[in-house]
Amino acid sequence: MSFAIIETGGKQYRISEGEILKTEKIPGDFKEGDKVTFDKVLLMQDGEKVEVGTPYLEGVTIEAVFEKEGKGKKLHIIKFRPKSRYSKKIGHRQPFTQVKIGKVGKAAKSEKTEKVEKKPATAK
Repeated sequence: MSFAIIETGGKQYRISEGEILKTEKIPGDFKEGDKVTFDKVLLMQDGEKVEVGTPYLEGVTIEAVFEKEGKGKKLHIIKFRPKSRYSKKIGHRQPFTQVKIGKVGKAAKSEKTEKVEKKPATAK
């Protein structure tokens, strides 16, 4: 059984081919059936051989198919202070992106890829 560990949205996920993955919302305008490529692969195992990146593996990409975007279940946050008549109730729904993992391994880059661009630090 082969698997890989990728990083996206500030989190790490263990994936294998054919798996459905819910991640943090991926920036960009995707439609159902679009290809998404993850290039931040930390570790890859294909049966016997294990490759570990420092921090990422060069030339290894994970191809996935975009399925849907949405919001998760509502979380209720309740703030309460006794003896002061203070109570507050708010809710939060975390946005997510659902993709189906396709090809794992060395592949060509596609048009729409999920990359994080670093902004240069400004001198003050």
